[in-house]
Amino acid sequence: MRKIIPLNRGWKFLREDAGLPTAFPTAWQDVNLPHTWNAVDGHDGTGNYYRGGCWYAKEFETSVQPLGGGRVYVEVLAAGQQASVYVNGQEAAYHEGGYSIFRADVTELCRTDGPNLLAIRCSNEHKDSVYPQTADFTFYGGLYRGVNLISVPDTRFDLDFAGGWGFDVISTPCEKCGGARFELKSFITNPGPDYTVLYSIRDKDGNLAAGGTRPSEDPNMVLSVPRAHLWSPDDPYLYTVTATLQRRNEAVDEVSFQAGVRSFSVDPEKGFILNGKPLPLRGVSRHQDRLYQGNALTREDHFEDAKIIKELGANTIRLAHYQHSQDFYDACDQLGFIVWAEIPFISVFNPDPGAHENCKSQLTELIVQNFNHPSICFWGLSNEILIGGITQQLVDNHIELNQLAHDLDPTRLTTIAHISMTPENSPLHEIADVESYNHYFGWYGGKMEDNGPWLDNYHASHPDRCLGVSEYGCEGILTYHSANPACRDYSEEYQALYHEHMAKIIAERPWLWSTHVWNMFDFGCAMRNEGGVRGRNNKGLVTMDRKTRKDSFYVYQAYWSRTPMVHIAGRRYAQRAGETTEIRVYSNQPRVSLYINGQLAEEQAGGRVFVFRAALAEGLNTIAAKAGPASDSITLEKVEREPEIYVLPQDNSHAEGAANWFKLAGDLDLKAPMEFPAGKFSVKNTLEEIAQSPEALETVNKAMSMTTGNELKPGEGMWGMLKSMSLETMIQMGGAQMPKGLTEALNAQLIKISLIQ
Repeated sequence: MRKIIPLNRGWKFLREDAGLPTAFPTAWQDVNLPHTWNAVDGHDGTGNYYRGGCWYAKEFETSVQPLGGGRVYVEVLAAGQQASVYVNGQEAAYHEGGYSIFRADVTELCRTDGPNLLAIRCSNEHKDSVYPQTADFTFYGGLYRGVNLISVPDTRFDLDFAGGWGFDVISTPCEKCGGARFELKSFITNPGPDYTVLYSIRDKDGNLAAGGTRPSEDPNMVLSVPRAHLWSPDDPYLYTVTATLQRRNEAVDEVSFQAGVRSFSVDPEKGFILNGKPLPLRGVSRHQDRLYQGNALTREDHFEDAKIIKELGANTIRLAHYQHSQDFYDACDQLGFIVWAEIPFISVFNPDPGAHENCKSQLTELIVQNFNHPSICFWGLSNEILIGGITQQLVDNHIELNQLAHDLDPTRLTTIAHISMTPENSPLHEIADVESYNHYFGWYGGKMEDNGPWLDNYHASHPDRCLGVSEYGCEGILTYHSANPACRDYSEEYQALYHEHMAKIIAERPWLWSTHVWNMFDFGCAMRNEGGVRGRNNKGLVTMDRKTRKDSFYVYQAYWSRTPMVHIAGRRYAQRAGETTEIRVYSNQPRVSLYINGQLAEEQAGGRVFVFRAALAEGLNTIAAKAGPASDSITLEKVEREPEIYVLPQDNSHAEGAANWFKLAGDLDLKAPMEFPAGKFSVKNTLEEIAQSPEALETVNKAMSMTTGNELKPGEGMWGMLKSMSLETMIQMGGAQMPKGLTEALNAQLIKISLIQ
């Protein structure tokens, strides 16, 4: 039988690209896996996290030898973003892509007369041929999921194709008979007449439900399970499917997976359909990092994340923007989530043919390695890829990726996450099976009330398209609070108000096949600086350390969870001024009773969001809410003046700064005609083109610093993602924080400046 030996302890690490060690480097730092060198600087706000080459080294004993003349593999569960594997000074493998499993056959490189030196060079430096090119999250480096040593016999389940397992399971329910059809495919290396493949399917209690045997040269077969138990988010029932490679009376290799029996489809009007019944998918997106751990998570960490999402009441997770850990897919299988899994083809399209090959490679690895997870129903092809515009090559590449996904897996659907400005007539709409939009009306642009009409108009105009919302959200920082929350004040109250609105309009539109909040957890983005918090994206419903559920978390719990709950919002808005204050309560119960200092203040009937107006007594006040079997309480203090820390310091600077800029610029006409004379700059130019002219860049930065507090800094921050965007598009994305007339005023200034020849 194969042996799998974790090699996660006793490593040596060097945070510099010093070259291949010739002996075990005892002076290097001691680390255990999983490990990333960006656990702190990846989200500490300096904006300058280390991206380069680093080295890991470990010795393994010669007692690990091939079985029966077989092979020894080093299995790397993920290495961000490129990695080379060496054994005893010889290169065994090189891999590009920071999120998938890859293996190196090291049999011929192992010594039999002493310890073997395993060295792995990881690098998260930018490389044109590797996605993601640039994106709004930290590209952590390191061996952040662990390393295994695998010893297998000469005849075995294949380990050499795309990090796969050599065994695929397709389970399909039979509606007429109530049973299920299990299609079993084995990929055997060095098959022969002495070898057979024994299959077994066991139910949740370990009872044998079906079994069969095939010769190793023709190993595929179909087994039927009568009275099959279906898998669903409410009842994630799993069978255990095992394939055993047998040589006469000896089992020489074995693989085993948990499988769920389910059918699914998507209808433009009915939305997502699971096992023949409509099931609107309502859930969240998830990034894989944690505070001061980076992406070096344990299996327990992954399962804790999944359990928090289950607590929310969600039934779907979009796993953005790359392949996640097998541990998390296991958690989704076991806890019951419908999963959208995707590759990091994001934001910036690189026309280099090598980059497209990397896309294909990462998509192949994603599908091959995760084929047997019943939670996965959708393969994501790209995310916001039109930020840099569209070309025929970009369209053709999507067509090829879509075909590759269906060739590798004809059982699942493909999807795309469109950036908000994607035209309704874009050819990208005709490629994937279903689609979603990333919309931030009410944060980056427009008002939250724009979401419903946009969705309705799109649905009416394109009734044949299966539409979802793949991202929506806004920042919520626990420090900031307001009795009058407003867009981009970063207050916890505005984030909750925004999600109250979004949860309601989503519930009213069951034809949306899926919706995914951006994001479940705050996550690292080393180049960000928003709301007084550097290095992070704070749109999460839960903080990055998983310690605090924001009020917006309980909005969705009230809509989605079936467990009785009640939550009083505003507990961190603990000191309040004024004669009266608003108290918002979230509950999935039909009635809520509010008590102030032990006395019943008011009882309301309704649903989800209950709004009370109350007068507080001087000093501390106990606020309690009861709803069915659920209860909650907080303490509020009535004060003369609320703490200054509740308000973001730059809260009123944007409008004032804009007025100052227009005044300094000579009282420009905010309704200036939009003209684009030849040979002159304009808002149609990309940021990269504008940056070529010091005069044009200074003009733009004068406006940007006044209106947003930021400037365009070529080569820094998210420049790589933004540089191909036109200035006009960037202003549109700025939305509410951009003063009216800014586009016209800037264009009038830019057309005075000659283009760089």
